[in-house]
Amino acid sequence: MEKVRRIIHLDLDAFYCAVEENHQPRLRGQPFAVGGNPKGRGVVSSCSYAARAFGVRSAMRMAEAVSRCPNLIIVGPDFNKYRPASREVMNRLRELTPMVEQISIDEAFIDVSDISAPIETIAQDLQAGIRDELNLPNSLGIATNKLVAKIATDVGKMGAAPGTPPNAITIVPPGEEAEFLAPLPVRMLWGIGPASAEKLAREKVTTIGGITQLPYPILKKVFKNGTYEMNQRALGIDYRPIVTEHDPKSISQETTFNHDTRDTVRLREILTKQAHHVAKQLRKQKIIARTVKLKLRWGTFKTLTRQTTLSNPTDEGEIFATEVIHLFNKAWDDREEDYDVRLIGVGVSGLEAPPQQIGLWDRDWEKEERLQNALADLRERYKEPTVTRGLPQKKDQDAENSSKAGGMTLNG
Repeated sequence: MEKVRRIIHLDLDAFYCAVEENHQPRLRGQPFAVGGNPKGRGVVSSCSYAARAFGVRSAMRMAEAVSRCPNLIIVGPDFNKYRPASREVMNRLRELTPMVEQISIDEAFIDVSDISAPIETIAQDLQAGIRDELNLPNSLGIATNKLVAKIATDVGKMGAAPGTPPNAITIVPPGEEAEFLAPLPVRMLWGIGPASAEKLAREKVTTIGGITQLPYPILKKVFKNGTYEMNQRALGIDYRPIVTEHDPKSISQETTFNHDTRDTVRLREILTKQAHHVAKQLRKQKIIARTVKLKLRWGTFKTLTRQTTLSNPTDEGEIFATEVIHLFNKAWDDREEDYDVRLIGVGVSGLEAPPQQIGLWDRDWEKEERLQNALADLRERYKEPTVTRGLPQKKDQDAENSSKAGGMTLNG
């Protein structure tokens, strides 16, 4: 008989705030938030349970948080505190089992299928050790798979008494996954956002269980190519394994402006710098990328993404810059209203190792890396976004045009 998996999802409750309380005991019991300046674009990264009683929530603009809670204490984020605390927790998990998948600084999945103790005992001992010895409140969800375990944690936290950390443990017995999920709101199911929820509401479906009752043609209309996967999730079926090591899937850089802007010259310059920064990160990791992505967030908070796939993967910043600016120009021309930009970013994905063999007609990758790094250093040193590699000049007219273009050029 196949062994039943036992997956625990761990979530550190109000993690940043808990760490701050450990370093600043005066904050205990006080309404406070970790985040940015309310006079600028600051947002709440984490907030104490005392602050939540006033309606303060994570991801809320700090200015709104202060308006809801005038006595709110604001603490700037300090990852020099948070990272060591996170490492202590993850090390504690790995002492229990090597099957640990860290998914963020304050969350992880662990597979305890090979531990013979009752699951209730494992969960209670794990929670108590982290809470009492590391002084970090935490909640656990336990199920036969990652999807249901994560939702179990969320359900446990929702049932907590106001004003205090939930320290919840929620166990979904094997075989009861679909029954557990059925009455929950559709938005609690991974993969369902506002648009899908609205389409389901038109079909009078507001719970996860309702998804499984819809005829296939209607499901297809709502979820398109993801119909089968979403139906499986709604039934609580998830075969994903615990992944103990992660290769990077993407590299990106973003800039959020203190004031919304429509200065397209400035935006293109920032995109160029971001593209070259991303390229430098690729070279550091000795990988290349096949897909380039643009991210734009308008002043209305609506976010737009556009991407293009290159014919050949690369780590060349000028190629990324050319492609992402093309995406930007099209997005700017196609915008429905005269929006200003709040955030802009460049990302690359489809990461892979570069070719290893250097033949007579192949590119010299070591030389290429040296050239690209030299270009990047020059851009940073002279703050000059138009430093590029030179191209062979076919005509005198080309040379004349080049001399008029300005900027700095390295030939290679």
